Amino acid sequence: MIGAPMVESPFEPSYRYGLRVYWEDTDAGGVVFYANYLKFFERARTEWLRAAGFEQQALRQTHGVIFVVTETQVRYLRPARLDDWLEIGVRPREIGRATMTLAQQARRGVELLAEGEIRIGCVDAASLRPRRIPAGMVERIRG
Repeated sequence: MIGAPMVESPFEPSYRYGLRVYWEDTDAGGVVFYANYLKFFERARTEWLRAAGFEQQALRQTHGVIFVVTETQVRYLRPARLDDWLEIGVRPREIGRATMTLAQQARRGVELLAEGEIRIGCVDAASLRPRRIPAGMVERIRG
């Protein structure tokens, strides 16, 4: 488990990303396939970084770093279905020198569907060895 246990408490995301559920996101039962929440969380994290001024391809080209997922924890509470509009929230929980732990939630309106914590690590793009998060990035994403 990453960090402290998650509890049902008010979640104020730093960033919100909206998406529609398509056929490709669902399983044979017509509900969102559980692994697709990780895709939704990934998209929201990518757009959160972009909104803070850090495009991932630019980080690779300019600083020679990429972010990799090192640990995940997800709780599934209620199903999302075809055509639902979801809001995926991102909130930094812990930011270190080379890693970040982010709290994320998937909601349909006010209804909490899934929540998770994702730990990502900053690594050298060529060697995949840990590297410091680029200077100035931590201050900007903390807001």
